[in-house]
Amino acid sequence: MSHVKTDKLSARTASGTITLGESGETFALGSGATVDSGFTPAAISINASASSGALAIDASDNLQFDSGYGSTATAYGCRAWVNFNGTGTVAIRDSGNVSSITDNGTGDYTVNFTTAMPDANYSFVFGTRFNVDATSTEFAAASSQTNPSTSSIRMRTLFPTIAYVDVPYACVAIFR
Repeated sequence: MSHVKTDKLSARTASGTITLGESGETFALGSGATVDSGFTPAAISINASASSGALAIDASDNLQFDSGYGSTATAYGCRAWVNFNGTGTVAIRDSGNVSSITDNGTGDYTVNFTTAMPDANYSFVFGTRFNVDATSTEFAAASSQTNPSTSSIRMRTLFPTIAYVDVPYACVAIFR
């Protein structure tokens, strides 16, 4: 194996481009090695074997993975989530990308995002638990109160009798 040791590589072209290898070739970084900021590859692939990529970032900056499914596909992540107590003084138990919950009245909440969504075309999932008694079969359903916005989603929780209720457990997940 050949080795090249240098403190600096400089491009000889006006574009400043330095090409290492040919398309399809791979480069290995040793354990603990880092790539300095400013390095923007067209695609990064972390391979479990030479024939299939376990994890990749494609040329459009999409995270892709296989994880045993047999093919590499784009991952669509949870962009925001929250678990909160909707009774009394509304309180967030834990969250990701949620700045606050607004209590708009009985069974009516707005989940506010820390970082706005790129648009309002996301998917939202609501879940609730009305009664904390494990022997009870009571439940509450949740629905969107208004159209989603880039900065928040409004939801209402209701009991099967169609009465709006505050719930001790409310969960929301946003996928985009």
